Amino acid sequence: MKRKILIVEDNVGLSQMQKDWFSQAGYEAVTVMNELIARSLIRKTQFDLILSDVRLPEGDGISLLEWLRKEKKDIPFIITTEYVSVPDVVRTIKLGAIDYLPKPVRKEHLLELAEDVFRPMVIIRKQEKNLFHRTSPKILQVEKYAKLVAPSEMAVMILGANGTGKESVAQYIHQGSERRHMPFVAVNCGALPRELAASLLFGNEKGAFTGADTAKVGFFDMAKGGTLFLDEIGTMSYEIQSMLLRVLQESTYMPIGSSKERVADVRIVSATNEDLQQAIKEGRFREDLYHRLNEFEIQQPSLAECLEDILPLAEFFRERYSKELKRETCGFTDDAKRRMLAYPWPGNVRELQNKIKRSVLVSEEPILDIEGLDNGIPSCDNAQTSIPAVLPLKDESLEKKNIANALKACNGHREQAAAMLNVNPATLYRKMKKYGLK
Repeated sequence: MKRKILIVEDNVGLSQMQKDWFSQAGYEAVTVMNELIARSLIRKTQFDLILSDVRLPEGDGISLLEWLRKEKKDIPFIITTEYVSVPDVVRTIKLGAIDYLPKPVRKEHLLELAEDVFRPMVIIRKQEKNLFHRTSPKILQVEKYAKLVAPSEMAVMILGANGTGKESVAQYIHQGSERRHMPFVAVNCGALPRELAASLLFGNEKGAFTGADTAKVGFFDMAKGGTLFLDEIGTMSYEIQSMLLRVLQESTYMPIGSSKERVADVRIVSATNEDLQQAIKEGRFREDLYHRLNEFEIQQPSLAECLEDILPLAEFFRERYSKELKRETCGFTDDAKRRMLAYPWPGNVRELQNKIKRSVLVSEEPILDIEGLDNGIPSCDNAQTSIPAVLPLKDESLEKKNIANALKACNGHREQAAAMLNVNPATLYRKMKKYGLK
């Protein structure tokens, strides 16, 4: 069943474009032009996400969000606006909005937010997951830090953009710890319903609140003896932050409706793409909790900072999805490789994964030619207008990485690498000599 998204926007062209984006991504989107119609539709239809402009012909997005909270409708909400106002940002975040996006909104960012909203609230792993080993210098530095901190009980905070693989780092820490044979429980904090967050985290006794027909264990119980990974910790409400702080200080907690304390036998690893220092200044995140969670910090780089990983990751995903989707594939065209190396990957590893999965599914040839990576770069069969993939030329470290990646992708064949980079073989040889590449 498709997820339903309500778009509240008076700019018809923009709302239709956003509707098309969501439809192409497999969602069902409905558009309305003002708050009154939006309220009427929300009463009749169960929506999974609402995207609303602040300024509307009748009403506004913030008052719509306030109405939702009064009606106790806990629907994920994203605000968009052309006029960014700090007081409005603080107000909407306190009301529980997922994000406050300045216009123009990027397609990749919007779909990325939707994907985060619809991710499972919790994933429990009781067996080790095979993680792909990346080899770029920045990722190796991350692994070095993760390996150093893993055997300790220190609380680790992983910072980085959405889609960079922060959960993989958390799993790497778990697998390197003495808790590796116990559960790894990953919680998507952004998906926790505000009213149920406490009972989901700490559990509840039967009859603790309306609708609590049975006693339920919380995520702390599920992760007992293991690692509790709190993803998107910056979205957690202030009230739940206070409860979590007490657990970290006392190492005990009580299920909702219970009078008996339980020992919190878990290792906490958290992650966020937010600037928590700014959130602290704005009063959205507790400074004392931040310091409890951030005993050791790891910065996860973007995929664009790890060019060496792009083609190996693409090959890894191609093999995985070829098996899952039962499709015969055997590699990528030279043009696809060149485009993957030149593309900025705003959605990071998650975007690469999705692009490869789609290509495996739709390709009519065993050698894949990735679509949707134009970035102003024409394909190799248009040699007269094509531009070099070694960009930018002024950045020597990036140029060296691009050349090394191309040589690796072509198994050291210089002419093929030159064709992939769209430079003359003699130029490539000169640059190889300059950078000491063989």
